[in-house]
Amino acid sequence: MVGDNSTGLPSNGTDFSSVLTRDVLPILYFLIFAAGLVLNSLAAWIFFKEVGGSGLVVYLKNMVVADMLMLFTFPWRAANDLGLGGLNLRVAVCRYSAVLFYSSMYVSIAFLGLIGLDRYVKVVCSGSWRTRLQSVAFARGMSLLTWLLLLLVMLPNSFLSSQRPRQNHTFSCMSLKTPLGMRWHHASSILSVAIFWATLLLLAFCYAAIVRRVYRSYRRVRRSKVHKKSNRSIFSILLVFTVCFVPYHMCRIPYTLSQESDSAFSPGVRYLLTQLKETTQFLSALNVCLDPIIYLLMCRTFREALISKFSSRSVKASSRSQDSPASIKTVDSLNTL
Repeated sequence: MVGDNSTGLPSNGTDFSSVLTRDVLPILYFLIFAAGLVLNSLAAWIFFKEVGGSGLVVYLKNMVVADMLMLFTFPWRAANDLGLGGLNLRVAVCRYSAVLFYSSMYVSIAFLGLIGLDRYVKVVCSGSWRTRLQSVAFARGMSLLTWLLLLLVMLPNSFLSSQRPRQNHTFSCMSLKTPLGMRWHHASSILSVAIFWATLLLLAFCYAAIVRRVYRSYRRVRRSKVHKKSNRSIFSILLVFTVCFVPYHMCRIPYTLSQESDSAFSPGVRYLLTQLKETTQFLSALNVCLDPIIYLLMCRTFREALISKFSSRSVKASSRSQDSPASIKTVDSLNTL
């Protein structure tokens, strides 16, 4: 399974794994699965039970769903990378888990763009149509359209990976694809990357306009606290988007081209692209732990519900402590002094 020890390159021309991909990243995936499960379960509990409806909340709820779906692909991926489960697990990861991972990732990217557009409409725009664009009905319609479009683009990659793998052979997921599957994968990859760059440009435009409007308001009223809070919430999405998704998309297209059967890339270049792809893909997966920060900074009702829940639990714990026999005895003794 390992490459040439002196060069770090694969010795068989097909296995591009390394210590990083076999040993380090699987453990990190298990760790972010545990952390992300706790954070997103808490976010789902708050959003679906405590927070009222608004266009922004609809988008954030859909992001929670996408993150939860992505989360459940991590154990399968990590187990496969650790060499567990054998051939059947590897095939299942290629056909189903990986497709669900990418579908969830691009749904999250699309919803970050919709959130940016919603904030732009709220802060910069005016007029009666602003209310309609921020309505719950409009947000639900856009959410449904987003899920349908991306699932229509991504799910055929699962059905078209129907080739039988050879036993005891180190294979790539691309080797499972039919000729039509190869073409669909290539087209869906280009479309997915286009969605990413379109979302990045949309976010840059929206938040440049928002910052300009906030800065003008700040110069008029000189309320530095409000100015700082606005900037913090505005840049939280751009920061998460840039850290998690930009590095991966810088190398996705060359990596995809290198995996095709008629690739002109040398084994050394393919090995390097594989290491870069795996590392930057982990940064994309880290998004599931950073999205709750966006919820906390962007959504006031989420923040208030979260604080209220923890405050009420603290008050209940305090009252139980005060009503305990030890507390009553202490009060009685103080009253006798």
